[in-house]
Amino acid sequence: MRQNVLNDLLQPFALEAAKEEANRIPSAELVQLLMDIEPSKRVLAFRLLDKDKALRVFEYLRPDDQAELISSMESPDVTGLLEGLDVDDRVRLFEELPAKVAKRLMANLSPEARNAANVLMNYPEGSAGRLMNLRLLAVRSTATVGATLATIRESSLEAEDLVLVFVIDEKRYYKGFVRPVWLIKADPNQLISDVLDGETIAVRAVDDELKAAHLLKTYDLPAIAVVDSEGRLIGDITFDDVIDLVEEEATETILEQAGVGGLLTRDQGWSEKLVRGPSLYAIRLRIIFLIVTLIGGFLVGGVIERFEETLEAVVAAAVFIPLVMDMGGNVGTQSSTIFARGLAWNQISPPQFMAYLLREIRIGLVMGVVLGVIAGVVAYLWQGAPNGIPQLGLAVGLALALVMTLGATLGALLPMIMLKAGFDHGPGADPFITTIKDFVGLWIYFALVGWLVGVV
Repeated sequence: MRQNVLNDLLQPFALEAAKEEANRIPSAELVQLLMDIEPSKRVLAFRLLDKDKALRVFEYLRPDDQAELISSMESPDVTGLLEGLDVDDRVRLFEELPAKVAKRLMANLSPEARNAANVLMNYPEGSAGRLMNLRLLAVRSTATVGATLATIRESSLEAEDLVLVFVIDEKRYYKGFVRPVWLIKADPNQLISDVLDGETIAVRAVDDELKAAHLLKTYDLPAIAVVDSEGRLIGDITFDDVIDLVEEEATETILEQAGVGGLLTRDQGWSEKLVRGPSLYAIRLRIIFLIVTLIGGFLVGGVIERFEETLEAVVAAAVFIPLVMDMGGNVGTQSSTIFARGLAWNQISPPQFMAYLLREIRIGLVMGVVLGVIAGVVAYLWQGAPNGIPQLGLAVGLALALVMTLGATLGALLPMIMLKAGFDHGPGADPFITTIKDFVGLWIYFALVGWLVGVV
């Protein structure tokens, strides 16, 4: 209901009411409502939010949604948002933006925010250093429990930055951590060095980010220290920073167990190169498969030449050649598209593929029979009985049923064969489907015409 109200209120005459409504909706709920309305209204609604509310909503958005929103906003609005983000979130957002846009936005940041972002961006993508937070609380190992509690009370850090208090020596070498709840229970006069834990639990900035995720999960920690090559504390990684990594890894494990993990990884890589890679790569790959279609066109021409006598005897048969070819091609394209989407959404796996293939064959057969009957009746009513032979309508109907079944089968089967063989099914499946379907389909059609009307 709120979504409809917010969407309806985003009109020039109702912006004040829309502002009041948008700022009243909880941030987590507002994110979904904003993403469900058209982009132009989304930007307008976002600009109506109070500064603090806008930042909270922006932090809830996924990096790609953040990038899309920022691309539609003006620089002054964007700079305020970026300044309010944690540095690791800011760096992840820059990774989603085009390089020129990210560079321009970086230049508009304050020196402090820009330097913090540069620190993280100097580490390789996928490393713990690229993911770490720079805002944390660290105390010397010689501090007392009471002094540490006073430091926590006086700190300007947010609650999420104080889930652990890290312990260092006078040269910033990492010594361990303490949980705030331990400090409350401990004797205020005790030294921190007496109550710390996790002396060996840390990751180096150059370690893979997955190592941090594994350690957080293994030790059930809310955060983990990040150290430099010599062991000095330089940041930390919280569990919410790696939750997406944990989910992705769990998904990959499940997919590998199902037998499609490698297929999906290759498929994602191929898609990335075709969509965002060099144009020359896309041209070279696509033209190779189009050559298959070109060769297929010559082969289809050979089929028509082979049945030239049939065409001369029943000239009306030529009228239905486009019908048979196009319907089979459309069904094949439908099936290959459904396969690609099912694979992308993890709805198709090798153990279940035979059941999926049989389902597509049944669907193709049913559609072929229904449309074949319609086409056969129309062919008879349209062309009558050419040369006094009424079987042409029957030939058209049967051919259409068989060709549509063939198209559905090829559309489901060929992409999986190509994936298993290590080829990109995106640009490659349809040319093969078209070539095989046209060649076999026309052969079936002419053979049926020749047999049913008695043309030798």
